[in-house]
Amino acid sequence: MKIAVLTSSRADYGIYLPLLNEIKKDHFFDLEIIAFGTHLSSKHGYTLDDIEKDGYDTIHKITSLIDDDSEKGIAISYGNTVLEFSNFWSTQKFDLVFCLGDRFEMSAAVQASIPFGVKLAHIHGGETTLGATDNIYRHQITLVSKIHFTSTKGYKFRVAELVESDKNVFDVGALSLSNIEEFTPINKKEFFSRFKIKDAPYCLITFHPETNAFGENKDYAIEMRKALEFASTKINLVITMPNADNMGSVYREQLYLLKETMRDQVLLIENFGKENYFSAMYYAGFLLGNTSSGIIEAASFNKYVVNVGDRQKGRVQSSNIIDSKFNAVEIIKVFNKCLKSGIYKGENIYFQANSVKKIIQIINKL
Repeated sequence: MKIAVLTSSRADYGIYLPLLNEIKKDHFFDLEIIAFGTHLSSKHGYTLDDIEKDGYDTIHKITSLIDDDSEKGIAISYGNTVLEFSNFWSTQKFDLVFCLGDRFEMSAAVQASIPFGVKLAHIHGGETTLGATDNIYRHQITLVSKIHFTSTKGYKFRVAELVESDKNVFDVGALSLSNIEEFTPINKKEFFSRFKIKDAPYCLITFHPETNAFGENKDYAIEMRKALEFASTKINLVITMPNADNMGSVYREQLYLLKETMRDQVLLIENFGKENYFSAMYYAGFLLGNTSSGIIEAASFNKYVVNVGDRQKGRVQSSNIIDSKFNAVEIIKVFNKCLKSGIYKGENIYFQANSVKKIIQIINKL
């Protein structure tokens, strides 16, 4: 069975990894990777290198993004991606193609596949993020796909509503948490040395733009910096940089300014990769920002999370999440609360055992 996997960023590749590793071991499958989006961007760490190190026989490389995260720039990149994939789908045939999540590049690749009748399996459909245009892209991808693997039962029902059928819609849990019980972090001394992290308590931070609030993002980025300046006087900050979202550069500018003013307390990381990111989460005191990893994964590492603003609004939450409005005063207030919260001992509503095995079994059966 010839299977391809669409991956457009460090984030979705890390989520795919448990599935990719199982597919590689099964000789029934002929696996090919389709790498595009920020994987081929030096500005975002050129994460294609990480994919190539993992030893796939075939990696298709498609370049389509321009270095412009304005509204017009995103629209041009979307159009370029459709054009490039119209050529790709016309020459490449697969029995099944996996797509994941909600990014605009992923949506463009999927939309280009429609005239060619590409059979798509979508992971993480049905979710809601009211503060981001990703919500629109995610539902577009769902409507095109033929097989659906959701992260909760509620999202399974949502996908069934969208496609007007519950056929081939499966609740398997969050893929990134597959085998999480067996996760062993990188040796602390080695990990800290690799990324020049101080051997002291730190908060793990990721902020992305609220792409449904274009006019407010400049103000939000400034509020973020003000809050982080205060936070850095209480605990060290390890910050992963934003993806190629609309207005992402505005947040980058404020983070670079933060680094200049609080040099000794702030560490900026362009790209961790999954194993390193999970190790960073393991050793962190808690998380702060507005990324999906705080909602979906942090509870499995017994971490509390300060979830800022509306980017993740609508996603179901475990009880480790403490929400904050997107202003410095509110963020600092919730940060101080989280600083004293200790270890989270509750459940992760996104976890299911054997997620990957369930997906493999379903594919074989279908």
